[in-house]
Amino acid sequence: MTTRYEPAIDVDALVAIDTHVHIEIDHDGHSSLPSDLRDAASKYFNTDGPRPDLDSIAGYYRARKMAAVVFTVDAETHLGEVPISSAGIAEGAARHNDVLIPYGSVDPHRPDAVDRIRALVDDSGVRGFKFHPTVQGFDPSDERWYPLYSAIQDAGVPALFHTGQTGIGAGLPGGRGLRLALSNPMLLDGVAADFPDLQLVMAHPSVPWQDEALSVATHKHNTWIDLSGWSPKYFPESLVRAAGSYLKDRVLFGSDFPLITPDRWMSDAERTTLKPEAMPGILKGNAVRLLGL
Repeated sequence: MTTRYEPAIDVDALVAIDTHVHIEIDHDGHSSLPSDLRDAASKYFNTDGPRPDLDSIAGYYRARKMAAVVFTVDAETHLGEVPISSAGIAEGAARHNDVLIPYGSVDPHRPDAVDRIRALVDDSGVRGFKFHPTVQGFDPSDERWYPLYSAIQDAGVPALFHTGQTGIGAGLPGGRGLRLALSNPMLLDGVAADFPDLQLVMAHPSVPWQDEALSVATHKHNTWIDLSGWSPKYFPESLVRAAGSYLKDRVLFGSDFPLITPDRWMSDAERTTLKPEAMPGILKGNAVRLLGL
């Protein structure tokens, strides 16, 4: 029988909540990405470090007194790769429910996508959903996907969307056919308008569309920005300014582990102009509110 995830997180004991952590291999060693895309991403991020499994990630974050939101990306239709099981990730997170928070991922092209979303919430207890429009090959503004968003809104959990540049496919011929424009954050503006009770997280500094992301987040207060995927020392100045002022209550710490470690993120953040008074919310408080911890 599958163990349903229920959080048992001591928020007060945490230093931070990393809202963007990838599970890239399962317990059998199966990867969530084809080898050429995995290698291209490592080259892009200038890292050849190990891809830890879920149990190792739990230990890594427990040692740092951090919690981590963990997920994979189901892009089987577009990539032809069998995904890591989101239900399996949730079951693994249930073993480590003091530090891990599972999100689900469902390929929007699946004919039973809505049923899968409901099952992951009801049966597995996932606390949100991850989408990567470029890798999954879909335009998130297209109303054909609205039943998915409706199911997530009804479940009362957030939806996390990759935005901006991606290292996946970078440097391969034609970028391996992956289209960056699908990850323009302005494509989420209509979704936020039509689903006002759905909390939408725009992942990463949205280079080259940072101003678009800030505009959406300023206008639609059901949208958030996570700061994963880039070292803070490379953050656009407009993002740093917003994170310390008018958007400080809807900006989230995220690393993009294992490609960027939380240790590097925290160290580099200390050498930026991110306002110290905004950091408690960025590192933990905002995620506590978003995730209902």
